[in-house]
Amino acid sequence: MVEDLATLKNTWRAVAAVPISESFDMVVIGAGPGGEKAAAQAAFFGKRVAIVERQAAPGGALVSSAGVPTKTLRETALYLTGYRRREVYGLSIQLDPDATLDRLMDRTAQVQAAMTDQVRENITRHQIEMVRGTGRLAPNRTVVVTPVGRNGAPRTLQADIVLIATGSRPFHPRDVPFDDPEVYDSERILGIDRIPRSMVVVGGGPVGCEYASIFTSLGTEVTLLDSGERLLPFMDGEISRLLGATFSGMGMRLVLGSGVGAVRRANGELRVTLESGEVIRPEKVLFAAGRAGNTEGLGLEEASVQIDARGRIIVDEEFQTTAQGVYAAGDVIGPPALASVSMEQGRVAACHAFGIPFKEAVDPLPPYGVYSIPEVAMVGLTEEAATTRGVGYEVGRGWFSRNIKAVVDGGTDGLVKLVFRREDRVLLGVHVLGDIASELIHQGQAVMHEGGVIDRFIRATFNVPTRSEAYKYAAYDGLQRLAGLPGAPSG
Repeated sequence: MVEDLATLKNTWRAVAAVPISESFDMVVIGAGPGGEKAAAQAAFFGKRVAIVERQAAPGGALVSSAGVPTKTLRETALYLTGYRRREVYGLSIQLDPDATLDRLMDRTAQVQAAMTDQVRENITRHQIEMVRGTGRLAPNRTVVVTPVGRNGAPRTLQADIVLIATGSRPFHPRDVPFDDPEVYDSERILGIDRIPRSMVVVGGGPVGCEYASIFTSLGTEVTLLDSGERLLPFMDGEISRLLGATFSGMGMRLVLGSGVGAVRRANGELRVTLESGEVIRPEKVLFAAGRAGNTEGLGLEEASVQIDARGRIIVDEEFQTTAQGVYAAGDVIGPPALASVSMEQGRVAACHAFGIPFKEAVDPLPPYGVYSIPEVAMVGLTEEAATTRGVGYEVGRGWFSRNIKAVVDGGTDGLVKLVFRREDRVLLGVHVLGDIASELIHQGQAVMHEGGVIDRFIRATFNVPTRSEAYKYAAYDGLQRLAGLPGAPSG
């Protein structure tokens, strides 16, 4: 409490001591996906905008530690190892682990640099001013910016609109020893010093599944732990179970429904003790269970910006907080959002803030993608959600094991699964497990946006061979089920 009062006093002194020499239409705190797109949207419509960012490079976690780096590691690992294709061509590839790690990190750094440059170029093209430092809300929609390293005087920015988009960071439970050099979170793992022989990954969500499958492809003996009964609990149950089976077939060990009792070092070795009493001795541990919003030090309470019991900023349907003229978007409003959703939230917030008749709402049917090996993607209702809502539904499945393109390239894991309403065959949900699932999902999303029926896929002509053709056979399968026939490929 004393420290909070001292910080508050220093903030007010800074406001009083620094004259307001610059005014903006909008000041955005945070240059991640939500902040950058909000700023660009406002600037595109002629508003004078500044972005406050404490990191040297813009882009947020998407560029620095989460989205782009993880996906780059995945693609590089698959390319270098030939994983999941070696059996098709009867090849055995032996790689030097040190050289492989160097290539992984070099490629990741190249892509990060390229994407950071793109973000910078977008900011420059829209004539947005970048202000380096830590931003804190002050009275009357002012933002006090403390320079990084506290070199130089604070700077005060006045704005008609302030948008908070400070993102999130990996959640750190108190009982996990992150000070141990062999215990990583989902950001620090990018600085890993070697490809380990064994690793425990804690967390069966998107990040945990992605890293667990990446390290498995690199030859690491991976144990994936989660207290839940299945992976990716927000996904369709059948897809989740199939992904788990695929992981097991890759050689990964899954321990579900059993939490981690303790992570500690004893006699020079890491020990992960499960609630069952089993002790695992991995070389490295990756904790990838949850993220926390970056809301500390923003002066929210003093600015009358309310947060909920979990520390998330409360916003209305227009993304305005409880303080007039102050908006928020992205992970700070929780739960942690996809970068694509954060971007849309930022754009919609900017449009509402300035009365711009361009983007009035975030897409109600956003696609979700998990970039594991293999990929998983979904849009709309799962079977479980349809049951909960009392919807009479049926499903259709198009298996990649029967898809010509998948057989040709060797990636036959998974399927396209359609969930549709029985009475009129309207498509309610699409679920894809397999290669390029994150791309394939958009075809189903487009049909759902039109309120279309599964017949749309039957009427359409797909190139052969393509993975997209699995949509046609999933629709045929659905029609056969409606007719009371056993699901089977149809022509």
